[in-house]
Amino acid sequence: MKKSIIIFFVLILFSNVFANELDFKNITKIEMDVLRNDKIIGYSNYFFKHNKDTMIVENYTQFEIDLLGIKVFSIDSKSREIYEKDKLLSFESKTLQNDKKKFVKLIYDKGIYIINGSSFVGEASQENIIGNWWNAKILKTKTQISPLSGSVKKQEVKFVSEEKVEYKGKKIKLSKFKLKSTEDLPDDKKLDFDIWLDSNKGIIFKVAYNRLGNWQYRLRNYE
Repeated sequence: MKKSIIIFFVLILFSNVFANELDFKNITKIEMDVLRNDKIIGYSNYFFKHNKDTMIVENYTQFEIDLLGIKVFSIDSKSREIYEKDKLLSFESKTLQNDKKKFVKLIYDKGIYIINGSSFVGEASQENIIGNWWNAKILKTKTQISPLSGSVKKQEVKFVSEEKVEYKGKKIKLSKFKLKSTEDLPDDKKLDFDIWLDSNKGIIFKVAYNRLGNWQYRLRNYE
């Protein structure tokens, strides 16, 4: 009986998460700080343009890690997503990771995604979600597409708890989820994220993971 109640609660929670996804028609930007070991090292900002049934999302991400004055890791990335009636029509990104160029070109054609990426070329199901942190649907899908390289990765998402946090002087309730890979991958390719979501607005407030340090993408502002 207890197990059934928990399952029912989780289903209701997921329903609430995605009931408000159309609220993005009123969103113009989402700004996130990128932190490593509690220090802000850069940003990941999303800008939304709306025209009737079409929505364009542009992302600019930039951060770098310095050690003794020497740059040891950096990302400089920009991307553009185009949706029509909530359906992804195309995605394109260019990224410079250290001195390595990565890219993705994706189009929707006849019910599938056709991907030309720096680490994957081929087709993918339309059930996939681009793995960007503005889109709460990433908590619903079983597979995601890397926004940097186009690789397709299988995942599972589990509800963890509800937490109250302070945001701009107010206490808000967030839902915490764990997102993990469901396939055998090298450690540096595995998905392993803690994600905090405002279920009422469908906005991701924080993403945390450990990989050569403690990383966070943390909401700074949205409009």
